[in-house]
Amino acid sequence: MEGLQTLWASTALANFEIGQIVMMLVGGLLLFLAIKKGFEPLLLLPIGFGAVLANIPLAGFTEPGGVLYYIYYVGIETGVFPLLIFMGVGAMTDFGALIANPRMLFLGAAAQFGIFATLFGAIALNLVPGFDFSLKDASAIAIIGGADGPTAIFLASKLAPDLLGAIAVAAYSYMALVPIIQPPIMKALTTPEERKIKMEQLRQVSKKEKILFPLAVLFLTILFLPAATPLVGMFCLGNLMKESGVVDRLSNTAQNELINIVTIFLGLAVGSKLSADQFLTIETLGILGLGAVAFSIGTGTGVLMAKLMSKFSDKPINPLLGAAGVSAVPMAARVVNKVGLEANPHNFLLMHAMGPNVAGVLGSAVAAGILLALVG
Repeated sequence: MEGLQTLWASTALANFEIGQIVMMLVGGLLLFLAIKKGFEPLLLLPIGFGAVLANIPLAGFTEPGGVLYYIYYVGIETGVFPLLIFMGVGAMTDFGALIANPRMLFLGAAAQFGIFATLFGAIALNLVPGFDFSLKDASAIAIIGGADGPTAIFLASKLAPDLLGAIAVAAYSYMALVPIIQPPIMKALTTPEERKIKMEQLRQVSKKEKILFPLAVLFLTILFLPAATPLVGMFCLGNLMKESGVVDRLSNTAQNELINIVTIFLGLAVGSKLSADQFLTIETLGILGLGAVAFSIGTGTGVLMAKLMSKFSDKPINPLLGAAGVSAVPMAARVVNKVGLEANPHNFLLMHAMGPNVAGVLGSAVAAGILLALVG
């Protein structure tokens, strides 16, 4: 009998807690959304699987000596994984649309307003019983409004590692829900006539301009916001490898093998933080709610900025482009194009929307640098 009791005590069935079962169901939900619905499958699938592994009793995945423990320590706690992701994204990014129409930088900047509005919202939420967000916590939560998963993970790992799981899940969930969240906001803030505005064809951008652009961005970041240099620097390195044309092997590796490998481990590391004791709190609900507010405000301010620019511009600007200022690349640009085509079947806005979209990537990195410099 003692042997049977010892055997029973060593099984997961004898050690499961309600919270662990709930979090395994959450992991299963993320797997369902990734596999069945196609919502950000590259990240939600490993995150969901990591959440299941992290909540298995006695498995020791997240304890010292466990594989998830070391993946998190090596890649997230050191900040390496988000930086490598940024290098890969930079290698896949074409700045041509932004260089051809530099005014789109303003739309990328305007869309970051949601980040700073949510910062104050998170602090104000402390007035509600049960919430106790520090300034660092609020800063990490606010970055969700940039709709940039790697940036959110990077900042959360520096400022609020205990909230990293909830912040990462919220960031990637809202990125996946861009086609659902953005169109109603875009339509509510624009008229049918504004949505029909056709943009002039973009000029051809030379190879020399594309090579100089990432170097110029890096130089300005070094001068004015060195705290953002890790993110911006790796992004510019990836883009320079692509545009220079002399290191195709390195560029292809950054775009494919490297970013794929890092994505697997990044997802597992984030999933390892979805343990019951860290995720099942009232603060998690607050993070999810604030994330939705941040993303909505970012979309709205981008559209309003585009409307303002259109009034004072000698060339027409379709206000829908402002919604692409969030850095969900290229999802937000595709949504802008779709809504534009619904208003006018001959109105192709995709290439124009890529300008504010890549500006949003830079904007979210700069916003993260500002927050890191102020409260880090």
